[in-house]
Amino acid sequence: MSDRKEFRDLAEPAAAREAIASLDLAPEPESVPLEDARGRVLAERIDADLDVPGFDRASMDGYAVRARDTFGADEADPVELDLIGAVHAGSEPDVTVESETCAEISTGAVMPPGADAVVMVERTDEVRDGADGDGGDVDEAGDPDRIAFRTSVAPGDHVMVAGADVAAGARALGPGTRLTPREIGLLSALGREAVPVRGKPTVGIVSTGDELVRPGEELDSARGQIYDVNSTTIAAGVEEAGGEAKLYPHAGDDYAEMERLLTRAADECDLVLSSGSTSASAVDVIYRVIEERGDLLLHGVAVKPGKPMLIGRLDRSPEAERAGESAYVGLPGYPVSALTIFRTFVAPAVREAAGQPEPATATVTARMAAGERYGEGRLRLMPVGLLERPDAAPLAYPVDKGSGATTSLVEADGVVAVDPDTDYLGEGEAVEVQLFSPDVRPPTLLGVGEDDPALNRLLDEVDRPRYLPVGSREGLRRLRDGLPDIAVTAGPVEREVDAVDLGGWTREWGLVVPAGNPDGVAGLADLVDRDLRFVNRTTDSGLRTSLANELAALAEDRGVERREVTEAVDGFDFAVRAYESPARKVSAGDADAGVGLRATAEKLGLGFVPLGEQDVRVHANPDRVGESGLEALRDAVENADAVLDDLPGFGR
Repeated sequence: MSDRKEFRDLAEPAAAREAIASLDLAPEPESVPLEDARGRVLAERIDADLDVPGFDRASMDGYAVRARDTFGADEADPVELDLIGAVHAGSEPDVTVESETCAEISTGAVMPPGADAVVMVERTDEVRDGADGDGGDVDEAGDPDRIAFRTSVAPGDHVMVAGADVAAGARALGPGTRLTPREIGLLSALGREAVPVRGKPTVGIVSTGDELVRPGEELDSARGQIYDVNSTTIAAGVEEAGGEAKLYPHAGDDYAEMERLLTRAADECDLVLSSGSTSASAVDVIYRVIEERGDLLLHGVAVKPGKPMLIGRLDRSPEAERAGESAYVGLPGYPVSALTIFRTFVAPAVREAAGQPEPATATVTARMAAGERYGEGRLRLMPVGLLERPDAAPLAYPVDKGSGATTSLVEADGVVAVDPDTDYLGEGEAVEVQLFSPDVRPPTLLGVGEDDPALNRLLDEVDRPRYLPVGSREGLRRLRDGLPDIAVTAGPVEREVDAVDLGGWTREWGLVVPAGNPDGVAGLADLVDRDLRFVNRTTDSGLRTSLANELAALAEDRGVERREVTEAVDGFDFAVRAYESPARKVSAGDADAGVGLRATAEKLGLGFVPLGEQDVRVHANPDRVGESGLEALRDAVENADAVLDDLPGFGR
């Protein structure tokens, strides 16, 4: 009597996917050197622990000046300043720019003390003693004595301040980010020597069948021998999907040898793949090994090719280094069937366990999210980000923070080549996006607005988010234009916006001062009345808005104009980029006080003078409510108590 096993009720493909999804293939995270990290997937969030650049630097060749010394200068009435020296890239400045002086400076050079702006060289003239009566140069040897400036600049013009590319404390990269050369460059800029990545699932491959011979060995066709195609083919597929393949000897058709090799593979691997011996013939007995040594979840799938497929779990032996079970999938013996089943059902599970994205084409067609003008008459390689849209082509939006900014590449997914004759790309216009990598996947959530440490943590709960910290005011403007999924604001909101409120939290803000508050700063009045150096945030920041409102209230109490109060604060108009940046300036001794958060002050071991609480709100695009990324963030905000409890000064 035959003990042949028959296929009675074949499972639907959806059931096979559910069975594989129930298996645990994910290995433990590991730390790898940066040089070995390309193609790996981050296991946790990477926050910047230093500013990039780490110093205020010139963004063009010209002259470093005190901006106030150029006020009123124009082509008809230039301003002359004494030239006191030069600062070159890679060198520490040995000059100090004082009133009515300037210093020659190269692109990328450290801004000398006293200077707060750069005038491009094209808007200046050299002046030497003995110049002709028309103000032109005479043909004399030697360096110029003075520089004539034919334009005025404001504080910060042509200066990339410390942290303008990446600010200390900013969320640089999130968990699940696949590390391509773009991200490797950013991690290098942050000084990371090693990074935490998701482990590669180890996949053991066991081929069965007495007829198989390994490539390179002698083949006896008269005995029906064939070369083992499956082992190397499936191993290549495992590596392509992000796993680590481990080949085992052939098991033949012997039950005891199958049991020995499958148990050994289960002890050493996260997933065991066998090929062959899965059909219903009397000699195909591998399913019996699984039933005896584990749990057979599924035998046979209604798919062609590939019907004889096994899914289950294998118990590890007591001698194994790790306890528990290994996942198991049995592939058909025919190479085409085996590879088809692997690519359809197994490869996605290996990619998910390794954190690898689904493969994508190198070029995609997208729609412009907004109109974009360009009229310089040159080929433009426009970096763009992509935003997925359900049942529609992705949206493409320009991403450009300047040629020196590493994060422009991280925030972009590809490039649109704009023809020199194209002056305008209209909203909704189709464009071809050349992806930076075939593996690029657009974010599921695009957020803009205020930067915030609680938000950084909540975004970890969203699959592939992208967040642009452009400030509260700019975030609302972009939300009104319809591009992002969310805009986050902090502090008072001056304009109404058509949005769905996803909730929020509060954060305590005030003045960050050196540890111990050596200057005895008690409030804003000290900034106005005393000679203290202050560091502000950019005008789009909610912190800047709250500070300005408090200064306006102080001016009203004193019966003076608001302008008189703000002008009395040394540094009010020289702003830095992110919420930790002012505190970093204070910590470095470059300022006596800066606007910031209690959480930042305590993190950096600095003093804090409270001025109030800000309401942080998450505003959702009403057209995107219900989409997966937005709903994941809604859940994270609703369940944010643990995150808020961990941040000083944060609450509901």
